Amino acid sequence: MGKREVPEINAGSMADIAFLLLIFFLVTTTMDVDSGLSRMLPPIVPPEQQKDDSKIKERNIFVVLVNRDNRLLVEGEPMKVKQLRKKAKEFIANPKNDEDLPEKKATEIPFFGTYPVSKQIISLQNDRGTAYGTYIAVQNELVAAYNELRDELAMQKFGKKFDDLNKEQANAIKDIYPQRISEAEPKNIGGNQ
Repeated sequence: MGKREVPEINAGSMADIAFLLLIFFLVTTTMDVDSGLSRMLPPIVPPEQQKDDSKIKERNIFVVLVNRDNRLLVEGEPMKVKQLRKKAKEFIANPKNDEDLPEKKATEIPFFGTYPVSKQIISLQNDRGTAYGTYIAVQNELVAAYNELRDELAMQKFGKKFDDLNKEQANAIKDIYPQRISEAEPKNIGGNQ
């Protein structure tokens, strides 16, 4: 009796099926996208201007330190996160032209004419041990300070919120309250070791 030959299986279409399954799973799978912080790098400063701006006056800088215990030190004083927005708004706007708060420079702004614009910069420094939640909460309060000031000025000048302004109006408000948050590299800046 002779050996029976095993019929050959046509595997040519297996690669096609595997490829179709792969595409199916890629298309139908949802991916979690982490939301991030919207930050734009400042434009490159011309070399001739760098020499003039190398010394920033201390009164123009609002220093926010967050230590490894998630405690804030704002302008050398302990502060709670919920107090930060109000303090930042006061610094950014300097409504009473306080000599300890940022200088203002008369600037030509569309819709406003010559307007005193603050030379403010917010400097944020956090410790390597700072909790991510605290870092985000601090960021949110600082950004909210700018947003509230922009909304208040937009309502006062145009009778509507900042987000409802047209591009030219919004740019004018941004020129008056430019968002300047400078973040330094995390360091070990305090707290328990």
